[in-house]
Amino acid sequence: MTGIAIAPDSRPEMYEALVAAVREAGGNVVPLERANALIWADPDAADHYPDVIERAPGVKWIQLPYAGVEPFAHHLDRHHLWTCGKGVYAAACAEWIMTALLAAFRDVPRYARATSWPRQDGRNLLGTRITVLGGGGIAEAFLRLIEPWGCSVTIVRRQARPVPGAARTVTSEDLHDAVADTDAVIVCLSLTDETRGIVDAALLESMAPRAWLLNVARGGHVVTDDLIDALERGTIAGAVLDVTDPEPLPDESLLWHLDNVLITPHVGNTPQMGLPLLAERVRVNVRRWLDGDDLVGVVDVDAGY
Repeated sequence: MTGIAIAPDSRPEMYEALVAAVREAGGNVVPLERANALIWADPDAADHYPDVIERAPGVKWIQLPYAGVEPFAHHLDRHHLWTCGKGVYAAACAEWIMTALLAAFRDVPRYARATSWPRQDGRNLLGTRITVLGGGGIAEAFLRLIEPWGCSVTIVRRQARPVPGAARTVTSEDLHDAVADTDAVIVCLSLTDETRGIVDAALLESMAPRAWLLNVARGGHVVTDDLIDALERGTIAGAVLDVTDPEPLPDESLLWHLDNVLITPHVGNTPQMGLPLLAERVRVNVRRWLDGDDLVGVVDVDAGY
């Protein structure tokens, strides 16, 4: 059995782009029954995985489309080599972080809601303290973008291995200390059992009243009710959220009505932005697969990301 299958094909534009990427890398697109590798084309069709893989007994490698693998978490196994879009969308998400930081510090959420000339407010991003939860590709891309602003950035991650560009790197054991004297806390973690609800009432209480919370990762990292309470009481200065829990955020959520909140509809990376980036990852990994080289973006099955 040789060749690479692409399934499911419910998104024609994505399917066509991935077919082109496989062929440009020198691979052959074949039916599931003849495949030894599978490129997953529809991130919203994880429920179809058991039916698809049953038709593809020869598959050894599975490439998932997004960096987050939580829809497939219960399918992960050691019978296959799993890769994902880890790092593919880092630059796009880092751009969102820069947009969110500048909007927050310049008080854009309040100005955007104003219906008459508002009071002047805001502060500089230059020289501020920033804490980033997560030390992966998004954090690395953000550190490159933030460098000209001369900020002091602390990275919180599982291991204290230094991240280039960060002033310091600490482990999650020091999480509350890391957010205590900072101007912004940025969430760009993978969503796992360990990180779900990591931004809760206790963490928000540890943050300074001047601090903003930015979430470009997953809504499940933040306990929504705790965040609303902190925003209403002035425990923190405000929040800029690209992801929410639940998502989409219901119209009746109080988050829509707070003037220290800015919400974007999960646009840190959009399909239009992401498809060319994913296609390039597929090209790279197909070439590596054909040449017998290590693949990029390998999923740690034990860690779940």
